[in-house]
Amino acid sequence: MAHRTDGLPVDPRSGFCPSNSIFYSKRKPVPLPSDPHLDVTTFLSSLRHSGTTALIDAASGRRVSYPALWRSVAALASALASRLSVRKGHVVLLLSPNSIHFPVVSLAVMSLGAVLTTTNPLNTPQEIAKQISDCGPILAFATRPLVGKLPRDRDFPIVLLEDRRIAGDDGRIRYTIEELKAIEPDLRRRRELVSQDDTATLLYSSGTTGTSKGVVPTHRNLISMVQMVLNRLYLLEGRGALETFICTVPMFHVYGLAAFATGLLGTGSTVVILSRFELGEMLRAIGDYGATYLPLVPPILVAMVNQAAPLPLGGLRRVVSGGAPLGKVVIEGFREKYPAVEILQGYGLTESTGMGATTDSAEESRRYGTAGLLSPNTEARIVDPDTGVSLPVNRTGELWIRGPSVMKGYFKNPEATRATLDSEGWLRTGDICYFDHDGFLFVVDRLKELIKYKGYQVPPAELEAVLLTHPEITDAAVIPFPDREVGQYPMAYVVRKAGSQFSEAGVMEFVAKQVAPYKRIRKVAFVSAIPKNPSGKILRKDLIKLATSKL
Repeated sequence: MAHRTDGLPVDPRSGFCPSNSIFYSKRKPVPLPSDPHLDVTTFLSSLRHSGTTALIDAASGRRVSYPALWRSVAALASALASRLSVRKGHVVLLLSPNSIHFPVVSLAVMSLGAVLTTTNPLNTPQEIAKQISDCGPILAFATRPLVGKLPRDRDFPIVLLEDRRIAGDDGRIRYTIEELKAIEPDLRRRRELVSQDDTATLLYSSGTTGTSKGVVPTHRNLISMVQMVLNRLYLLEGRGALETFICTVPMFHVYGLAAFATGLLGTGSTVVILSRFELGEMLRAIGDYGATYLPLVPPILVAMVNQAAPLPLGGLRRVVSGGAPLGKVVIEGFREKYPAVEILQGYGLTESTGMGATTDSAEESRRYGTAGLLSPNTEARIVDPDTGVSLPVNRTGELWIRGPSVMKGYFKNPEATRATLDSEGWLRTGDICYFDHDGFLFVVDRLKELIKYKGYQVPPAELEAVLLTHPEITDAAVIPFPDREVGQYPMAYVVRKAGSQFSEAGVMEFVAKQVAPYKRIRKVAFVSAIPKNPSGKILRKDLIKLATSKL
């Protein structure tokens, strides 16, 4: 038993401390800046590296150098303050697909101490109006095709994310982003003091199990996340290594915002931006721009495995998967098809600024089903949901985490904040997990998604993993189906391979042979696709609504 600097005994193999039932990260701690008055933009721009090209637009080939990036950020921030009176604490909405403008807007807004809120471009006008009503932005950035989705009953100016205006543009457009960047910076402008504890962004969680809530990360949260991104890359590649990343994941989501609009810009690496994911376009970008890293979500990785022949991946060395843990079948299938490419994984939540656990080598990823070791500076508990007792190694319960990347709370929702964050800073993740003897985290399921069959708890993810081992099933989701006698029973939505005639009875029989009787699938529906959020998590609530609407 080793001892921490505070004298607590910690098992060096698992990171578990028996005296307080806390799991401590086995990763080396990452130093964080002590200056209390520091915003994430200033911190990022102060980091030294030898990188030259920051951003590339995959479609047009347009490049933004690092000096041009920071000039654009400073010019836009100055114009927002002088021409549109943006001040510390004001909320600014960004409605856009991925683009080279996205990081510039994000960093400029946050440098002022204003709060950046993003939204999914696929959201309906009603969903966008609901978010606007909740957070009250004073200004919106939007691309031309998306301006029409902004509610007309809200009186705020719009900045158009295009190079120039055209006849017939919406009358609410005050400037284009290029017009603002061209305004001479006001050198006399007094900058408002921004603290690490100030709110930086307002991200609306995907609401996979309930209504969407505004998550409030601070500058401290984002700075700690940047440091962890830098630290991970330096450990993998060595300090000073310059990589080329393909951005396939949406920047409005915590994964994209944390990695591509902030974190990686501190390393000197190049980010190649796809405005939307399309497999052919991704492959072209990998080849044309010499990509070495491909961060993605599980559905993209599964699509790559399911190709009849290996895809041309050029000099790609690593894929980094986040959003949901990968199963043994997918990892082995990928390694077989793409032996030169290493898989790394990550686990995190919007509430933890995308941080939580990672696998940082092929060897670590070979622990099939693991989300990895705890991120640096992060502590965890496994808590029995019924008794509240903290559990040791290899015991399953709700994962609680604590660390510098954990959010301040939910926006204007003290009740939800109290239910998720306790007084000691522990974040209840809602994920059912366990740590093995070597400190690797395994995510079993969502606490709220467990199916209650005759008092037994059935994890849907376990049944989904079984279904995905059948050669005629390309995707599957399992939900609780209400039943008067047993409470709930497992129902499966299944996507069959093209041309397959696999039957409902066949699906049920296949699963029944491999699980306990109470876990058996008792209802099956065949669909063309499983609905998922941008990070690849199954939108179970949509499937539950679909199933129960027919009752």
